[in-house]
Amino acid sequence: MTENNFSQKITTLKGLEKAAKQLIDWFPDQRVFAFYGKMGAGKTTFIQAVCRILGTPDNVTSPTFALINEYKTETGNSIFHFDFYRIKDMEEAFDLGYEDYFYSGQHCLIEWPEKIEPLLPPKYVEVKIEVGKDEERFLSAKLV
Repeated sequence: MTENNFSQKITTLKGLEKAAKQLIDWFPDQRVFAFYGKMGAGKTTFIQAVCRILGTPDNVTSPTFALINEYKTETGNSIFHFDFYRIKDMEEAFDLGYEDYFYSGQHCLIEWPEKIEPLLPPKYVEVKIEVGKDEERFLSAKLV
């Protein structure tokens, strides 16, 4: 690992929680995380672990149809979870008021960010999830 890059191999569900905590600890001042990975790579499952680490007792599910879910932490902060898979154009992100969320100072966890890449803030954490053999996952992240 270099100073700005994070990588982790995940082979168990317990490893998922550990990797989520390490990711948040590695980028403590960052609030916008963009998750890249193929369909079925485990983006939502990993985001569920991140949300637990951030302290939400809420049921974390993919906002595929709603585009955004808001979860509350035990301290009253918000976590915004986006899924842009189904948007047809960036205009839908404008209609959603993405700027209010991305620049709110709250954690924003974004699935399918490639659909709205030009709208991402100047600094965000790019998280890539790749599938290996035997269901293992390779996680890498860097500040962009």
